[in-house]
Amino acid sequence: MKKRSFFAAVFLSPEERRLRAGWRLLLQTLLYMLLAALVVPLIGLAGWTSSFLQGRYALLWQQLADLLALSISVYLARRWLDRRSFASLGLPVDAAVGRDLLTGILIAGVMMGFIFVLHLLLGWMPDVAYAWKTQPPGLVLGQTGFWLLIFLLVGWKEELWMRGYWLQNMADGINVPWAVFLSSAVFGLLHLGNPNATWVSALGIFVAGVFLALPWVWTRRLWLSIGLHIGWNFFEGVIFGFPVSGIDTFRLLEPSINGPALWTGGAFGPEAGLVLLPAIILGTLLVWGYGRWTTDDGRQTTDHGQRTTDDGGR
Repeated sequence: MKKRSFFAAVFLSPEERRLRAGWRLLLQTLLYMLLAALVVPLIGLAGWTSSFLQGRYALLWQQLADLLALSISVYLARRWLDRRSFASLGLPVDAAVGRDLLTGILIAGVMMGFIFVLHLLLGWMPDVAYAWKTQPPGLVLGQTGFWLLIFLLVGWKEELWMRGYWLQNMADGINVPWAVFLSSAVFGLLHLGNPNATWVSALGIFVAGVFLALPWVWTRRLWLSIGLHIGWNFFEGVIFGFPVSGIDTFRLLEPSINGPALWTGGAFGPEAGLVLLPAIILGTLLVWGYGRWTTDDGRQTTDHGQRTTDDGGR
C-alpha cells in the first residue's frame, strides 16, 4: 500500500480525492462569513433607500440577505468541496416535500400547545389576553403573516446549515451519533448571543438540536426538520405568546407567566426550562410515528441518494 504524504494525510480524505470533513466545514463557514460581509451591507444599503424597508421590515431585509449568503455558501461548498449534489443534503424535490413540511409544522404546533396547556394546568399562566380584541384585524393579520415569513426564512437557513451541511459532513468525518452531538452543541453555542441567553438556555437549544436532527437520522431527508423548525418558532412565539429563544415577537395570545423560571425558562422561553423535556419526548414519538407510517405505507423511501455514508468518503 502506497504511503500517503504528510499533506495528503492532513488535508485529504483517505477514501476519495477531496478535503477532509473538518476542512470542508471550516471553508464553508469562512465562505458564509465572506458572503455575509458582502451581501448583507449591499442589500441593507438598498433597503435604507426605501421607506418601505425601514422599521420592522429591516429584520426581513436582514434575514433575506443572510439566507442568500448562507444558501450560496452551502451550495458552492456542497458542489465543489464535498463533490456531492445539493439535493443529497436530504432535499429531494418530490411528492413528499409538502407533506413533510406541513407535518413538521403541525408536530411542532402540538408540542407548543402541550407546553401552553401545562402552563395553564400548573397555574403558571394566570391570565391570557388576545391580540384580536385590542388591535385592528388588519394589523393582526399583517403581523402574523410577517412573522410567519421571518420564521420560514429562519427555518430554512438554520436547518440547511446545522442539520444539513454541518451534521452531514460531521457524519462523514466521524459517525452519526457524534455528528448529532457536536452539531447540536454548535447550535446551542450559536444561540448564546440571543437576548436573555444563559448556559442553561444553550443546553436547552442543544436538546432541541438533537430533536431536530432525528428526522434526517431516521429518513435521510431534511424537509421534516425544516418544517419542525418553522412550526416551533411560529407556534411558540406568534400563536402561544412565549419568547422565541429570548426574542419577543408579535403574539396572538398574550399570556402572563409567573411560574418558576427553572421550569418555564423565564425571559428566554421554554427552551431554557424543564418544561421543554416532556414536549421533546412527545415530539420525538410523533416524528417516529410519522416516519414509521410513511415507510410502512410505501410512500417515502430513504435512499434518494441521500445517505452520505453511501456516497463514500469522509
